Amino acid sequence: MKACLKLLLLLCACTPVLRGGDDPITASLRAADDERVAATIAADPVRLAAILSPELHYAHSSGKVETNAEFRESHRSHRTVYKSISYVQRNFLPAGPGVVLMTGRVLIEASSQGNPTTLDLNFLAVWREEGGRWKFLAWQSCKNPPAAAN
Repeated sequence: MKACLKLLLLLCACTPVLRGGDDPITASLRAADDERVAATIAADPVRLAAILSPELHYAHSSGKVETNAEFRESHRSHRTVYKSISYVQRNFLPAGPGVVLMTGRVLIEASSQGNPTTLDLNFLAVWREEGGRWKFLAWQSCKNPPAAAN
């Protein structure tokens, strides 16, 4: 029993290191996601193509789901324009060999078909190692409820 308790305490002590920003996998994922955000704001099709998985499944908070081609076309055509993407919280959690979950909260300023919107979202994203590089495989988000008036 004591051995199990010691092992559990050791695992708990190591958890912050796995989720922190110091390990090489997390650092490379932060850099990849920062590039994805920059490419999204720039609506740069070449940069987006380099970071998005060919199998991208992007589920917007509105419920609309886009494939890789649909997501890139939305940016290329300027149907959706992202002005800013700011993380309130962003965590990385290894889920298996070559697969990492990214969770958190993000504030997005965008316009869709010319209509401006500000979004406060919780999200789940999936990164997958493909051909030795991290690729953005999936995104699912939901809107946070408005803050309660006091």
